[in-house]
Formats: sequence, C-alpha cells, structure tokens
Amino acid sequence: KSRMEIKPGDLVIPRYSALPFYKEQENDINYIGAKMINSYQQHLYVADMKNWVEDLKDITPQTWYNVSDIPDDGPFVLKGETNSKKHYWKELMFAPNKTKAIEIYSKLHKDSMLQYQEIYVRKYIPLKTYMVGLQDLPITKEFRFFFYKDKLLSSGYYWSSHTEELKDIGVVPNVGDVPISFLSKIATKVKDNINFWVVDVAETNEGEWIVIELNDGTCSGLSDNDPEILYKNLKLALNE
Repeated sequence: KSRMEIKPGDLVIPRYSALPFYKEQENDINYIGAKMINSYQQHLYVADMKNWVEDLKDITPQTWYNVSDIPDDGPFVLKGETNSKKHYWKELMFAPNKTKAIEIYSKLHKDSMLQYQEIYVRKYIPLKTYMVGLQDLPITKEFRFFFYKDKLLSSGYYWSSHTEELKDIGVVPNVGDVPISFLSKIATKVKDNINFWVVDVAETNEGEWIVIELNDGTCSGLSDNDPEILYKNLKLALNE
C-alpha cells in the first residue's frame, strides 16, 4: 500500500506506478536494499523503439528515424518513441505518402504527449482487419503476450475494447493462431535485455506474423490478458 513498507531483499513489481519517475523510483528502492523487477536500463530498451527494432528487423516493419529519410511513396505510420496517437489514426498516425507524413510529423511534435519524444516513421503493412473503428482505425488480428525473460506468462487479444463488437459480427480472435515458434524467436532476441516485458504481434494480409511493439511489463495494459493467469504464472516464474 506504500513504498515505505518495502524492505531489504524485496522484489518490487510496480505495475502502473513506475512512470513518470522510473529512475528515481529505482534509486529509492535500491537505497532500501530491494530491487525492481526491471531496472531503469532495461526499461529504456523497450521505451525507445530505436533500441529494439534492429534486434527484430527481420520480423518488424522497416523504421526510419528521420522523416527526411523516407521514400516519397508510402504508406507509413508515425509514432513517438514510446507512444502513438492511434485513436486519431487518420489525423495523427496514418500517412499515405511522404507529404502527409511530414504534415503529421509536425503535428506530433506539438502534441502534449509526444512533444518530448522522438518521432519515428514506420512502413505501413496491411494487417488482417476484422472491422474499422473511429477515424478509420483498423481493428486487426493482433495479440498481446506477457513474458518473464523467455517464459510466456499469458496472452490475449490486443483490441480488448472491441471484443464485444467483434462477437456481434461473429468474430472471436484465437490467440492460438500465433505460432509458438514465432514467439520463441522473439523471446530469444529480447530475454537478455529486459526481465518482464510485453510483445504485440499481428498477422498481415499475406498471412505472415510480425512484431508491432515491445513494452515494459510494468507499464503495459492487460488488453484481454487474464490477470489471474498473468500473476499466477509470474509468481511461478519468479520462484523457479
């Protein structure tokens, strides 16, 4: 209930309380003689896309770190190093060409959430889409997986806010469609860089699986992951 109750030797899992003062929190916890499940350095690995894209470049969309470097033809998606404005898909994320990408790039630099983040441009890869939401946001075949190192803890459909709508049109996304071999390939590349982490993967229109995002397990929403399964398996993994 309070950080003041942390004792030497404790392992701290700061779900939803790590930000915005991750480094300061780690310093305080280390001072007590306890430690966080992810160090600040590990957090940085997933907090800035630039740190992990190269490790997964064969299974994630091509990424440019400067809008001037992108080709003239698109389409593209733009996002901050950590956050995106996906719910403003038409206005602040999807760009059919370089001209539109430059326009969105300028807008994102003025956005209160992203103005202090680097803005990156990614190649837009059409994903298997179940329905289209507000702002033409594609609600896709995408899943979220929680890991501890290379151990899979739980899984669930990414677009949890649309689960009921999909049921109404007869769609029940099956997380079992994601090949275990694909997840293992990701885990092999990520496990040494961060302990508790999340990966979002999606199926393309061509039937291939790609990595959409990596995130810190302490800061990521559940999507449709069952918290009973997640925390039970996390406890087991920590006790191994």
